[in-house]
Amino acid sequence: MSQEKIDRYKQEKANRKKNLKKQRTMSLIRKGVLALACVALVGWLGYSAYDSFSENKNREITTVDYGAIDSYLIDLQE
Repeated sequence: MSQEKIDRYKQEKANRKKNLKKQRTMSLIRKGVLALACVALVGWLGYSAYDSFSENKNREITTVDYGAIDSYLIDLQE
């Protein structure tokens, strides 16, 4: 039984650098994905808030008087 423990320890020690590098890489990937998800969430919330704000804002309604254009075109034909 103790020989199995010794063999397992030696194998773990031999692969320690590789395992640590793999753990660091996975940690960075997790942090990157989490950061992207947070940025997407904040962006979506900001866009939704702006959209709601702009819908509730009073807008001026403008009208166009085409009478001036009609009279101008009539004057050109004469």
